[in-house]
Amino acid sequence: MKTKDLVIVAMFTALIAVLGLLPAINLGIGVPFTFQNLGYILAGCLLGSKRGGLSVLLFVILIAMGLPLLSGGRGGFGLFFGPTGGYILSFPIVAYLIGLLTERRFHDMSVWKIFLINALIGALLCNLIGGIFMAFNLHMPILKALKTVIVFIPGDLVKGLIAAILAVRLQKVPSIRRFLNTV
Repeated sequence: MKTKDLVIVAMFTALIAVLGLLPAINLGIGVPFTFQNLGYILAGCLLGSKRGGLSVLLFVILIAMGLPLLSGGRGGFGLFFGPTGGYILSFPIVAYLIGLLTERRFHDMSVWKIFLINALIGALLCNLIGGIFMAFNLHMPILKALKTVIVFIPGDLVKGLIAAILAVRLQKVPSIRRFLNTV
């Protein structure tokens, strides 16, 4: 991996951490509504599978090491065994899959095609993994847990749309295109 790629990975890791400074919205179900998933969805859209997945994996490793990078200043290995553990573990998978589906044909893709990928992977798959993990950690029926996390889907769809719009617009800026297209 080139130095330029390492810088891009680190920058997106920092972007996801900065999005954690925005206050979380507590919905009373154990998992807060945060803006950090906008960062990992955007990492997949802009950086592709390898660099996007790696930037989010680095973020997750930093959380596991105890850095308070999650929304609300949370961090630590114990979070992986609580209600939010499945979400945290799904972040790199989601970024990788979004990147995999967008990287090869990104220049041909419209906002709506990217949004569809973001909706299916960034909203639905993330909440599916998070909901199942939450069910096991809270000892609740899986169907009940999945019904509980439905509340996150509209907001995650909005974040997926924002990421799609930003990705398409940023990819058109020549200096950003040169910076991002190092593969």
